[in-house]
Amino acid sequence: MARSLPLLSTIFVLLLLLVATEMGPIMVAEARTCASQSHRFKGVCLSDTNCASVCKTEGFPSGDCHGFRRRCFCTKHYRKIRSQDS
Repeated sequence: MARSLPLLSTIFVLLLLLVATEMGPIMVAEARTCASQSHRFKGVCLSDTNCASVCKTEGFPSGDCHGFRRRCFCTKHYRKIRSQDS
């Protein structure tokens, strides 16, 4: 029994270290989408592909046709990374 006590103590300390490292801060990524009506697209927006092409000339990565009046809206995705404590 006296020999197993140091072994059990060592295993217990290693287990505590393992659990303590798992309780650290967690990084969370939040995605937000910004939409802005295109300033260069003319006419009724019937094709998402054409809208996206015009939006790329305005510096946006993508664009879609939206709404009853079918207007071209350019979109950009933003990622904000924050730390979340458990």
